[in-house]
Amino acid sequence: MNGLAFEDLKVGQRVKSERYHVTEEAILEFARQYDVQAFHLDRAAADASLFGGLAASGWHTAAIAMHLFTTGPMRFEDGAIGLAVDELRWPTAVRPGDAMRLETEILELRPSRSKPRFGVVRIRNILRNQKNETVLSYIASAMVRRRSGAGN
Repeated sequence: MNGLAFEDLKVGQRVKSERYHVTEEAILEFARQYDVQAFHLDRAAADASLFGGLAASGWHTAAIAMHLFTTGPMRFEDGAIGLAVDELRWPTAVRPGDAMRLETEILELRPSRSKPRFGVVRIRNILRNQKNETVLSYIASAMVRRRSGAGN
């Protein structure tokens, strides 16, 4: 095994990702493809909006968090299969030039009842900018592989 397995995790464990720098072009490109609201695409519309300036789509912010989760220190053997996301929040807008860092905390661990070769991990992910402001938070459940022979 090259990645982490269920047995490598502990409740209360926390890890932090590297920084991810958000560019204006990335915000515009994501918006052109996935969230074509004017305040994500046009600086004048963004200035006149509730945001008072260009801001990343919340879904772009979530995609950044996923990138940091899957490339960070908690890399799972065969990946983590998402089961649910709860309490998704975007309390602060992401702006061009922000430097994001994801913190992941293990909340719960249990063997899967229906798929004994897997365990279910419940995590809290918090994405913060360079000012330590929370820009995204959520709790998620995912299935991750157990070590070979576990649950057989």
